[in-house]
Amino acid sequence: MTDQQHTAKAFDSDLQDLSRMVAEMGGLAEKQVAEAVAALARRDTALAQRITEADTSIDKLQHEIEEKAVLTIARRQPMAVDLREIVGALRLANDLERIGDLAKNIAKRVIALNAEFPPPKLIRGVEHMTDLLLEQLKTVLDAYVRRDISKALSVWRGDEEIDAVCTSVFRELLTYMMEDPRNITFCIHLMFCAKNIERMGDHATNIAETVHYIIEGRPIADKRPKGDTTTIPALRAAGE
Repeated sequence: MTDQQHTAKAFDSDLQDLSRMVAEMGGLAEKQVAEAVAALARRDTALAQRITEADTSIDKLQHEIEEKAVLTIARRQPMAVDLREIVGALRLANDLERIGDLAKNIAKRVIALNAEFPPPKLIRGVEHMTDLLLEQLKTVLDAYVRRDISKALSVWRGDEEIDAVCTSVFRELLTYMMEDPRNITFCIHLMFCAKNIERMGDHATNIAETVHYIIEGRPIADKRPKGDTTTIPALRAAGE
């Protein structure tokens, strides 16, 4: 094997390692989201505590991806599509880390409620949002692994659905608060949880845009679809 062939093989191995680490990080983020909302629905503060502690695994993987990417750029000096692969991995790791943080925020609210939870019907809207989000995450991570631009675009176009459900959840919770002041504390916590999930949807859309960039070498030209999530504007900043 020539030196050039050996170098090319080593570079391919570096790129495969980055893709594998991003996929692993994506799996952990999906698990965190699903378990955080399960803890909310089941009133499981012990599970919520484990979720907050497990967030360090996602943070650790992000750090490893960053280190691997920097070393690969320094050693290989990649160009064109190879460089896009590395930059894309960095972008995805950042969005996945934020999704993990937002899942941890939901788990913290479960702990803050201290086993005082609302009736199950109040949580159904949040659970529906979560189902939509997890499907988006699964699809966009599959799009990354398979370099499937059509799947990435389907996620990019689907963000409006999560936004619409978020607005519906806000309105429903406001109704419950007006009907019975005893619901206010629970409903405020649920509103923050819904806003966290809506923000996760934004990060899934970011990932879809990055997958498009990796494949096509340019950003998506159209304006990002976005539903009305301004029902309670203050929650946007708080959900960041």
